Amino acid sequence: MGEKKDQMPFTRENYLIMLAGIALLIIGYIVMSSDKEEFGFGFMGLTLGPVIVFIAFLVPFVAIFYKKKAQKSVQSEEEIRQEKPVSKKRR
Repeated sequence: MGEKKDQMPFTRENYLIMLAGIALLIIGYIVMSSDKEEFGFGFMGLTLGPVIVFIAFLVPFVAIFYKKKAQKSVQSEEEIRQEKPVSKKRR
């Protein structure tokens, strides 16, 4: 329950991945429509274009579930010394 309520669910990276998916979708439809064969029955219209469009529909799912990994905070030696003083035992 320690989450921030005012934090947005998507970050800039999520939106960029989503825009890449939309751009890939447009490219896939352009590839399908640019086939020179009659009724689009060539390689570009039946194979390449639909594969690009299928991948483009998967990219938004990646954008939704993408979460940036938290960076580990590295403490300097000075910060560690300030937190726990070193006790020296004498024999």
